[in-house]
Amino acid sequence: MSERNNHSKQGVNSQRRRFLVRVLQAATCGIGTAAIYGYLRDAVGPQTYGKSTTELTTLPRWDGRESVPALVAVKQVDNRPKAVEAALDALGGVTKFIGRGDRVLLKVNAAFATPAELGATTHPDLVRALVTLCYKAGAAEVIVADNPINAAESCFRLSGIGAAAEAAGAKVILPRQSAFRNFSLEGGELIRRWPLFYEPLSRATKVIGVAPVKHHNRSGASMTMKNWYGLLGGRRNVFHQDINTIVCELARMVRPTFVVLDGITVMMRNGPTGGSLSDLEARRTLIVSTDQVAADTYGAALLGLTVADLPYLALAEQAGVGTTNYRTLNFHELELGAS
Repeated sequence: MSERNNHSKQGVNSQRRRFLVRVLQAATCGIGTAAIYGYLRDAVGPQTYGKSTTELTTLPRWDGRESVPALVAVKQVDNRPKAVEAALDALGGVTKFIGRGDRVLLKVNAAFATPAELGATTHPDLVRALVTLCYKAGAAEVIVADNPINAAESCFRLSGIGAAAEAAGAKVILPRQSAFRNFSLEGGELIRRWPLFYEPLSRATKVIGVAPVKHHNRSGASMTMKNWYGLLGGRRNVFHQDINTIVCELARMVRPTFVVLDGITVMMRNGPTGGSLSDLEARRTLIVSTDQVAADTYGAALLGLTVADLPYLALAEQAGVGTTNYRTLNFHELELGAS
């Protein structure tokens, strides 16, 4: 190794040591979680994306509070387009949510460069169906976006999401530096001065979250609330140290028009990536809800979990995001049968 490279390596190591000392000092002095995450933000957050000094402190609400909170679960179905259309019809039809001229964002889970059959990502059949329904309702534009964990182009290609979206006429927005803005959630402990994948959000008049039901080795489950994680930039893996708080904050950050939770095939173990068909089990259920807490509570049961197993559900309920008692909503269960 050259003397120059050796000095460079020593400098990086020295910076890392200084950073770790600051974190440990914060912890031992009783400064608490918020301060420690402040150090993490300064070290690995906003510097990662963009150079804008402007900071967002509010986001629009896309939920349309004029409608009654509702949840529909379509059971005993294998056809995703048929299931999502039936669920929306039971809620009053897609035109209750999407109108002429709307610009609709489908926030998918495209986190991994794996085929749809492995259940780690949003199914392309569901993407295609939702894009088509939105355009039939009069949408002027449908956007499909996510900030994946693996390389974005590979994730959208191998999952089939990119091709399905474009075939139905949607625009796919991939993450790039200029698409991010620093954001602070009001009253948030963790999402403060953090890079947010803002471009697709800024274009949207309606937002739909579309996620699979799957096991997650940190949070217990990954569903619609955890799906908003793909709107964060930076080294967001630091938030896994306080997973329940970050999932609750994500749900507070984005109030969607409605969410779609795909439990037709469920990843029961080895999530969130899976990798084997043996990790999957058929649950043949698809949930559509205007309440993301209710949707995830229903979805948890498909994994054999309860509200007590997923603390972020109760945290989000306490924060006023939604309810874990989905039966108090306008609640329907439909059985369509296989197709």
